[in-house]
Order: sequence, then structure tokens, then C-alpha cells
Amino acid sequence: MIHTITTLLFISILNTMVIFDFSENSSLENWYTINDNVMGGVSRSEISINEEGNAVFKGSVSLENNGGFCSVRYDFEETPVTDFEKITFRIKGDGKRYQFRIRANRDDYYSYITYFETSGNWETIEIPLRKMYPVFRGRKLEMPDFSNDTIEEIAFLIGNKMKKHFGLKSTK
Repeated sequence: MIHTITTLLFISILNTMVIFDFSENSSLENWYTINDNVMGGVSRSEISINEEGNAVFKGSVSLENNGGFCSVRYDFEETPVTDFEKITFRIKGDGKRYQFRIRANRDDYYSYITYFETSGNWETIEIPLRKMYPVFRGRKLEMPDFSNDTIEEIAFLIGNKMKKHFGLKSTK
């Protein structure tokens, strides 16, 4: 199975703002993978655009050398989010559990996270921004949930201390 992502949106009652809309001509210049090899692990992942113009994030999580995660991240200019309540993305998962992450400042040592399950079918996932909680290296921090005015990075992560192959796709 392969996971794909099509469109990432900030949503409010009155407003919608596109963060990224994948197509066959999309540049992945500001998209990059970070895997457990930053800490000695051997997990592998990649992001690409398929023939349909969907982003494909796939790979293999390994527990060797104390590993256990793969992620794909997107850095963008500081974006105001005070008028938005949630982020929405259209995705086709592989039936596995993933983590969605945001950073108010890409240089922060922590991220705000939430988990979502995939069904194996195309679906729209909605994440309430204010319910995302701060985490560093898998540990919840004693800080308030997300309440920042801006975001500079989003990410998808798979781990959960289980060896597995995975894939996500986006759709139009």
C-alpha cells in the first residue's frame, strides 16, 4: 500500500487557505524526509509525485539500532493561522496510524502533534489546531496546547515502535 496526499488546507468557518496543492507539476523543493538515521537508526522513506499528480510518502520503519520512525516535512514562509480552526488534508492511507505535526517556528525543538488513523480508502482528515499538544522526542511537554498565531512547518510521521512498510497518497 502507498499513502498519498493531495491538498493541505487551513479551514475556518468563513475562510480556506491552501498550504500546498499537489499536481504532476508540483515541486518538492521544500519537502524533505527525516528518519531515525539522525539518531543511528536505519529506517528509510521517500516522497515523490506519481503520474496522477499525487504526493506519495512511502518507506520502511526499522527498529534496528534503536530506530523506529520516518517523517516527511514541509517548510514554508511564516503563515498566520489566527483565523483558522483546523487543518484538512485529503489522503489515501494504508490502514496504519500516523502522526500529524506542526511547528509555529521551524527552529523550535518541539512540535505540536496529533494522531490519525487511515482506512485504506481516500478520505478527508480534519485536525483541530487548538487540540494539538507539544511533544519532544515522543514525550508530552508540560506546556499548553497549540495557541500560536503562525505556523512554519507541517509534517507526517510514522513510528509507534513497530517494524513496518508504509505508504500515504494525496488526491485531488
